[in-house]
Amino acid sequence: MWPSIRVGNEMPTVVHEASRKLIAVIGNPNTGKSTLFNTLTGLKQKTANYPGVTVERHTGQITLDQDEVTLVDLPGTYSLAAQSPDEMIAIDVLLGHVEDLAKPGAILVVVDATNLTRNLFLVTQLAELGLPLVIALNMSDLAAEQGITIDTEALGQALGAIVIPVVATKGKGLAALRVALTDALNSPSPEPLVVLPEVHQTAKQLWGELQQRNYHLSAYEVERALIDAHGVAERRFEYITDNSFSEQFADARARLSTGSSLAAIEARSRYQLVSELTNRIEQREARSISVGDRLDRITSHPLVGSILFILVMAAVFQAVFSWATPVMELIEQGTGWLSLMLMERLPPGALASLVVDGAIAGVGSVLIFLPQILILFAFIIFLEDSGYMPRAAFLMDRLMRACGLSGQSFIPMLSSFACAVPGILATRVVPDRRDRIATILAAPFMTCSARLPIYALLIAAFVPPQTYLNNSVNLQGLVLLCLYLLGIIGGILTAWLLKKTLLRGPTPGFLIELPPYRLPNMYSMGIKLLKRGKTFLVRAGTVIFSVSLVIWALAYFPRSEILAAEFEAQRTIAAESMQAAELGKHLSRINAREAAAALEQSYLGRMGKLIAPVFEPLGWDWKISAAVIAGFPAREVVIAALGTIYAVGDENGSTKNALIDRLRSATRPDGGLVFTVPMVLGLLVFYALCLQCVATIVMIRRETETWRWPIFAWSYMTGLAYLSALLIYQVGS
Repeated sequence: MWPSIRVGNEMPTVVHEASRKLIAVIGNPNTGKSTLFNTLTGLKQKTANYPGVTVERHTGQITLDQDEVTLVDLPGTYSLAAQSPDEMIAIDVLLGHVEDLAKPGAILVVVDATNLTRNLFLVTQLAELGLPLVIALNMSDLAAEQGITIDTEALGQALGAIVIPVVATKGKGLAALRVALTDALNSPSPEPLVVLPEVHQTAKQLWGELQQRNYHLSAYEVERALIDAHGVAERRFEYITDNSFSEQFADARARLSTGSSLAAIEARSRYQLVSELTNRIEQREARSISVGDRLDRITSHPLVGSILFILVMAAVFQAVFSWATPVMELIEQGTGWLSLMLMERLPPGALASLVVDGAIAGVGSVLIFLPQILILFAFIIFLEDSGYMPRAAFLMDRLMRACGLSGQSFIPMLSSFACAVPGILATRVVPDRRDRIATILAAPFMTCSARLPIYALLIAAFVPPQTYLNNSVNLQGLVLLCLYLLGIIGGILTAWLLKKTLLRGPTPGFLIELPPYRLPNMYSMGIKLLKRGKTFLVRAGTVIFSVSLVIWALAYFPRSEILAAEFEAQRTIAAESMQAAELGKHLSRINAREAAAALEQSYLGRMGKLIAPVFEPLGWDWKISAAVIAGFPAREVVIAALGTIYAVGDENGSTKNALIDRLRSATRPDGGLVFTVPMVLGLLVFYALCLQCVATIVMIRRETETWRWPIFAWSYMTGLAYLSALLIYQVGS
């Protein structure tokens, strides 16, 4: 006998027109949900945050039967027993509680056909909602290869759902899936599945009393509050209701639990249902050792796997420099051509300088690194979608445990290589608060995409492009790898120190699911890459553009009439006394001295000179000091600041010359080079360790709910960066 019954639904049996326009997409992690979502919606996607929380929302448009329908991609979850903001958002969307989203007209749940037992736990919970349900049985090809046969018709009948086998990475089964989604949107609400009848009836009674008192909670939320003690649903119940319900609620839970916890009772009943169901509908042949099994033996080996991980990351950084160079040269030529064209058409003066030296030199100096960022992101997306990254987390568990954390902290730290903000958000999967805070404070050490342009600029300018081993190893790529490793070491040591002192506590256990190896879907990868590239371009077109104009204004004003008259007199004397052959070079030197003197007397020059003594022990001049201070809100602004400062004040200020050339030729008043090897190495290490990102600081404050930790993180990282750069420069010099 199945431990379940079906009862009448208190919700209307007719789907409202508004709800037909929305389909919720949900599933366990590593089921290919995002790949299927990307394949269905293509480029018709939007990314935003849910109202009031920092959880990211992905929506996309799909045409079904000549009707535009919105798909919302919910965070991956194993259960609707909400314990985190991500899981609560999923429930709120499914129940229609999100203010700017209609209630879904149907649910698309993505299931891994090779792990049906694990996935059906969530599916049975979704079947309790009474919404039309479509099950996308993904990875059906892998299931067939492993000798797994599933009776999809029997599965659909048991759960009141439409079951469609698909292969998201190859686009198979999508036509049938579209038809199923159309049918689901036009179907009446099914009777909900009930796994715990007595709990369900008690929840309905409590819900009825709440309705009479005008407390707006759904019957499903009351049921989850009863089952999930101390969970998000119970906290919401306590917040919305008054104390008069607390005793009644506690008595109902005590009566239903009979000496055990309702969560344990639910788990046993639900897994019994899932087990009986899979025994009826699934057949498995004796499984032979697959290629993936052999790969796991290699990638999970403590020694061989670690060496392989380092080699993989080294290959990524080699490609970042080797493959991006031709495209970077095209971007540089394009910005140079645009600058020359505008200089010829604009009258000399402030407007021409604003456009060329401010906008183009500032934004163009950052935009040139877009190819390198896209290559890095492409490799990371490939490794994630192929199933390698969870194995890397498993491999890193031993190293993470050595510093008091577990492999569970590896994924958030890995996410920080793209940006520390989503990395910090990803720490919500870490259950222990002390471990979570230690991971949050270690995450900003990881080399994010904002650091990459700075690394790329300084490495390309001052590290020779030497190659080894028959041109297969690039010195510049090795230096970049060392900087990434420095960030990793800094983060791990920081976590170790915190776990030994301020956040002392036991090392948590670690359990992670290893998805099967699979070839990523190139279309889905392209959409993810396009999103990240768009984010970078929007940042370059807004924040960096705005800061570039501010820096240009500070570097251009005030204009001294006395200074201009003095240098004009020098040009007049030169024109009257020198031969034409020598006059051009001499006038160029006078113009360069005038530009440098004007920059030194500008607002930016005065600010730079004011703070220069603080950074002088690091070998920085006032220009670098001013650029670094300008970049404290966001690291990548430093490149725009340097591009603007050196375009305005150097002899080679025209944007047709690369910023690299201007940095190489930058000199001090005594004629010595500013960018020496010790100074550059110190500057690189400074950026590897320093916390220069307002968004990260704000996110630390939001996730720790106190200003103590972000202030500590900024002070600690900035102090460590300064002392490291000081030591390198002083010893190296």
